[in-house]
Amino acid sequence: MGATLKGLATIQRFDLLRQLFGKIHIAQAVYDEAVTHGREEGGAKQEVSTADWISTHHAQNHSNVNLFLNELDLGEAETIALAQELNASWVLMDERKGRKKLSQLGLPKIGTLGILLKSKQTGLLPVIRPDIEKLCQQGFSISQTVIDAVLHQAGE
Repeated sequence: MGATLKGLATIQRFDLLRQLFGKIHIAQAVYDEAVTHGREEGGAKQEVSTADWISTHHAQNHSNVNLFLNELDLGEAETIALAQELNASWVLMDERKGRKKLSQLGLPKIGTLGILLKSKQTGLLPVIRPDIEKLCQQGFSISQTVIDAVLHQAGE
């Protein structure tokens, strides 16, 4: 989830989350990664700390968090445990291991490119290619196969 927040903030598309989902819930560990321990000023640190439509929670099932920590980092583990507790409609996740775990658990996932695609499909963005190019220029690792598939789905 942290990479998704950072990615959208980096390309000035953070508000798409509010426009698509209204209110989002994030794990305390993700908030801490982005805001409390966030190194850069502005970006996700600024966006997350000032968004009144983001609600921060601790996962209550510590056994699940600890179980997920065998494979994932704390932000991913707490995000997945929290998603289970809240019966989340979508889980924001770009990290490969986290996405794999979400698939194993049957939880619906969406990442940065999925948010961009959904935004185009709902008319919030006219095109997404420039935003994908910005992400790549900012160092976000996205395979060309994934980029091509998303652009194909977007009709670009």
